[in-house]
Amino acid sequence: MAAAQRLELVVVRHGVTAWNLERRYQGQRDIPLLLPDAVPDMDRLRDHLAGEAFDAVHCSDLARCRQTLAHIWAGQEREVRFDPRLRELDFGDYEGRTWDELKDDPRYRAWVDSAGRQAPPGGESADSLWQRLEAWLQEVLAGAREQGHRRVLAVSHGGAIRELRHRLEASDFWAGVVGQAQGRRFVIEYGHDTDRGGWQCCASSAVPARGDAR
Repeated sequence: MAAAQRLELVVVRHGVTAWNLERRYQGQRDIPLLLPDAVPDMDRLRDHLAGEAFDAVHCSDLARCRQTLAHIWAGQEREVRFDPRLRELDFGDYEGRTWDELKDDPRYRAWVDSAGRQAPPGGESADSLWQRLEAWLQEVLAGAREQGHRRVLAVSHGGAIRELRHRLEASDFWAGVVGQAQGRRFVIEYGHDTDRGGWQCCASSAVPARGDAR
């Protein structure tokens, strides 16, 4: 099979949970979707992706992502790889807590002011998050080169997508947030930047597209 020179990587966030609405840090806690509240946004995402053929499908192993994939991928037979490297940032001691509960803690303020570069107590830094995401991404790109994958779907978390945007789009840390059941379509080309070689992200767009209504 000919090696792919262009890959569309569609990475979407899980649907809404009770902790999302309560503005609690979920991190790697295995919090399920809030149903039926999560359904309308997931329906919109499912409809947006309808008709697209994906060569590989990846998903965080946490329940809220598994449930989201089951909804938007219903009836599809392609094998799914559930991968803990796609999990949310580990927020450590802050998981299960809200901004109101933490706002007066100087350690919390220092973490927020660092834009994630500092690890929360008992958790991981954005750089540590990127290390596992980058390892996953390199395997996805290897699949594109070796198996001819042209389009790949992944279901992940808000912090993971924000970090991907920061690294691939050079977006500001705080500007990379996406809503529930939303994400990004990264267009990655091999040899796009001839000075650097290898894979380079050459375009990115919102998923679903802005203004895309049911």
